[in-house]
Amino acid sequence: MLHKSRIGYTKADAYIRVMASRKIIHVDMDAFFASVEQRDNPDLRGKPVAVGGSSRRGVVAAASYEARAFGVKSAMPSSRAAKLCPDLIFVKSRFEAYREASAIIRDIFARYTDLVQPLSLDEAYLDVTHDTLGIGSAVKIAKYIRADIWDETQLTASAGVSYNKFIAKLASDQNKPNGICVILPDQGADFVASLPVRRFRGVGPRTAEKMARLGIESGADLRTKDEAWLAAHFGSFGGYLHRAARGIDDRPVNANRRRKSVGGERTYSQDKREESDIRAALDEIIDKVWDRIDHNKARGRTVVLKARYADFTTLTRSKSLPRLVKDKTEFGEIGHAMMDQLLPAPMGFRLLGMTLSGLEQDGDQAGIEPAGNRATAQLSLFEE
Repeated sequence: MLHKSRIGYTKADAYIRVMASRKIIHVDMDAFFASVEQRDNPDLRGKPVAVGGSSRRGVVAAASYEARAFGVKSAMPSSRAAKLCPDLIFVKSRFEAYREASAIIRDIFARYTDLVQPLSLDEAYLDVTHDTLGIGSAVKIAKYIRADIWDETQLTASAGVSYNKFIAKLASDQNKPNGICVILPDQGADFVASLPVRRFRGVGPRTAEKMARLGIESGADLRTKDEAWLAAHFGSFGGYLHRAARGIDDRPVNANRRRKSVGGERTYSQDKREESDIRAALDEIIDKVWDRIDHNKARGRTVVLKARYADFTTLTRSKSLPRLVKDKTEFGEIGHAMMDQLLPAPMGFRLLGMTLSGLEQDGDQAGIEPAGNRATAQLSLFEE
């Protein structure tokens, strides 16, 4: 537990006093993919829209707010989404359109600060502690950014403004869509206490279930637990939870992030059972992923194969070399050699994927990911 110091302040109080000068904005586009589709097709406006495949094996990549009102969410199977919302309109992804809009938004960010850390095509952290344009406050900067985005893309964005990344990201989700939320340093701990733990970064469904069994439902519940207790139940993650429950986050906004891997995967509408079909599908993925590797000028030492059976059992195989993978031919040979370990596959594969990790890059910026490249590595290669 935190204890009062001789002058009456806790360690958390001291942190707040030191970090109060930081001004962090998290900007998050509202239903980005779906909003681009509604912007470009007036017939879709005001209607429930899902971006993604409509087939039995399809997955929702994004949902408009009209669709979300029915419980439709990203990563939801399209079949379930259609049952929740019988009038749901499915549209195929147009990633070039999303990247074009994202590039405009990134240019807007750059007008206000050099410290921009993209998280994906539709969200980013900005450190505006140094008000280079003399605007006067982080809140005004956030308002100007949102106005510029609307003027130049006809898309809405929500923003969170606070003294660290953790709270700024939570705040950006607070008044969606098209809203802004400001959390001052002396409000951070109470704001976090009011939230369900499921909102905390890194707390997925399983962790949330475990917390519920332990009587932890909210940030306030989490704050009653000391660091030793959290470490005993959650390992190294306990230290993060202890800090987060007190509104503490020291992470800087990194304008350049180190990429860990480049890869892609595909879910098939029909399971791949025959070896010839599986090999051909794997070759197609190898081609697409290596194009992405070349585009990012990345080279790595570890090749990872991912395969998901028809019953959703997922296996991964990896091979690490003492040197960099030479070229696409070697990348493919390693992938097929690992596939040898999984064949025959009478149950069939519903998903295949390949990844190159342990990355290095040419030049002095080896391993550093230029702003805007990270999201590309996270996109599914195809949709059906």
